Amino acid sequence: QVQLVESGGGTVQTGGSLRLSCAASGLTISIYTMGWFRQAPGKERESVAAISSRTGITYFVDSVKGRFTISRDTVKNTMYLQMNSLKPEDTAVYYCAARPESSKSYDYWGRGTQVTVSS
Repeated sequence: QVQLVESGGGTVQTGGSLRLSCAASGLTISIYTMGWFRQAPGKERESVAAISSRTGITYFVDSVKGRFTISRDTVKNTMYLQMNSLKPEDTAVYYCAARPESSKSYDYWGRGTQVTVSS
């Protein structure tokens, strides 16, 4: 059974930092494209960052470039999202997800972790 469990969310002030973790079980993250998504109240879910399964190439939405980094520890089977210089508009529930190489969609999702940035 595949499980993705996010942790590390919380409340920080503008300019602060958080590191989110996504611990995976039932799948090996090195052969999946792993992604972070977020959804703010009243808004659609958006893709924030991703890391390719084979190449490790990363993707970031423009609004977080230069502030967020994505990484993975294949020994711990865990993915991370380091978020620096946080802004109130980063406030959202953050989800991690896994996409098999053969799929065009993310098939596995975590339950999310709340990130709140106060001004």
